[in-house]
Amino acid sequence: MTNVKLETTTRKRPELPLAELVHRTDISEDLMVIKIEPQNGRFEFKPGQYCTLGREGVERAYSIVSAPYEEELEIFVELVPDGGLTPKMWEMRVGDTMSIRPRAKGLFLLDEKVHHHFMLATVTGVAPFVSMIRQYLHDSRQGHKFYLLLGASYADELTYDEELSRLSQQHPDSIRFVPTVSRPAEARNSGWSGAKGRVNTIAEEYLNSFNPPQEDTRVYACGHPGMIAEVKDQVVPQGWKFVEERFWKE
Repeated sequence: MTNVKLETTTRKRPELPLAELVHRTDISEDLMVIKIEPQNGRFEFKPGQYCTLGREGVERAYSIVSAPYEEELEIFVELVPDGGLTPKMWEMRVGDTMSIRPRAKGLFLLDEKVHHHFMLATVTGVAPFVSMIRQYLHDSRQGHKFYLLLGASYADELTYDEELSRLSQQHPDSIRFVPTVSRPAEARNSGWSGAKGRVNTIAEEYLNSFNPPQEDTRVYACGHPGMIAEVKDQVVPQGWKFVEERFWKE
């Protein structure tokens, strides 16, 4: 018998590209908006897609708020206290870096085959819709209508309501925006005069109120899985085209 020495080699994983934190806005104790700048050049993506970010070897996927034409990637993040990544992100300061997978992913995209887009979001679930609307307006497109319901427990969690309200006023023929809070009686919501109730409890009411043509409409839902499941159960049996993007806790 011939003795053969077996040689083994260990392949080192290639280093992931890095993105630098260039801006951070703390919305509340558990919500923040960050802007990051990939160090290897512009990050290519379609409105509605997500990027995969990491720190200290832990990675998670995040829908992108910014539109493809913008220089920096804008991400809306909710802290999960016992999560794997977000506590590490909360320690970051401007100048720190995260890993970023080089390719965007996701099929939660604007359906160009229809012209009416009824969008439902809870808190950070608004991210892909902001990206879609920003890019649509940047491209000076016409012929599509967006109806966006954004819900949160508290008004200060809505975050993008000022931008969306402004855009709906500037483009009333293209954008209808309804922010809603689910705990209107609590002191934190004192002075709130907008819609009241969870997105899933008022979705059907506003769908009927806006009355888009069913054959030319897509219903989108992004955010809390419970909201999505309830809305889906309401609208799909009625024949509405439906697409979803669920945000799970870490």
